[in-house]
Amino acid sequence: MNMVEHFREMALNNAWSNQRLLSACARLSDADFAAERVSFFPSLKATLNHILIVDWYYLDALREGGRGYAIFDDELPYGTLPALAEAQRESDRQLIDFCNRLAEADLAHAVKLDRAARGIKQETVASVLPHLFIHQIHHRGQAHAMMSGTSVRPPQLDEFFSAGEVSLRAAEFEELGWTEEMIWADRGAGR
Repeated sequence: MNMVEHFREMALNNAWSNQRLLSACARLSDADFAAERVSFFPSLKATLNHILIVDWYYLDALREGGRGYAIFDDELPYGTLPALAEAQRESDRQLIDFCNRLAEADLAHAVKLDRAARGIKQETVASVLPHLFIHQIHHRGQAHAMMSGTSVRPPQLDEFFSAGEVSLRAAEFEELGWTEEMIWADRGAGR
């Protein structure tokens, strides 16, 4: 597996983990979703909005969209879980699409990151994508821990695309509109 294939699989896994977490959160009451909890952000609502906003920020930079740090102007763009979940699914689709279009040469492409008062910083696609994935993992872990204080059992989020566990993820893939072929089609193809 080359780096492009790895990033593609990470984008798919990221979307799958988000689907699991957001589906579990959908079983919470609105009050539990917004309730103050102990973590970096004060609630599941704030944490999940933050994940989405940072996704927008990095996707904007990767696609040279020009919005920059203004993306952070509204720290809670979604007040309800259904609207937030749909926006996250769309963001995940965009990230998957971005990774599907990558070629090895694209990984060295310069990405300009607006860091507000610290100015414009330059990175590469190959360094921005891992940060985006790590950021998601970091904050999903916090949301997972916050869910432990609710009546809804936190979902397992450390799954990967194990060939022997197709049946265990079939229903979730169906919800996402995915097929197993999406996961396995490009492995080893050296796009």
